[in-house]
Amino acid sequence: MQVRRIINDEDLKQAFDIRKAVFVEEQNVPEENEFDEFDAQKGICEHILVVDEEQAVGTGRIRDVDGVGKLERICILPSHRQLGLGKVIVSALEEIAQEQGIGRVKLHGQTHAEKFYHKLGYKTASEVFMEEGIPHIVMEKELSATVR
Repeated sequence: MQVRRIINDEDLKQAFDIRKAVFVEEQNVPEENEFDEFDAQKGICEHILVVDEEQAVGTGRIRDVDGVGKLERICILPSHRQLGLGKVIVSALEEIAQEQGIGRVKLHGQTHAEKFYHKLGYKTASEVFMEEGIPHIVMEKELSATVR
């Protein structure tokens, strides 16, 4: 498995294809809601791609929201779930945050993944709320001062 920052349009297209497969097709999120203004503006988000034997299988993005790194659009193709890639994606996004001098990260996690994020050091910071018809919670984590 290889994790890489997305720096070209082809990698970004692969990330969007994964998001479409997972969020739009699998979870029924309207496509016009999945792809937002932050995707359209270069330099707003930092995207990553997980590749297994030249096949893109997972992705995620991070953006700075008022000095807090917001991890977003984390997803993995069904064929590669349960392989530890979620942890790999979150760790890569946290590393980007640290490189940018961001000391705290947050995310809107689907409630079924709450225990997973707890294992990675995240704390639940909200009541359950709905996004795109899916129950979510805000989760937060303080990062160490240095990149590991």
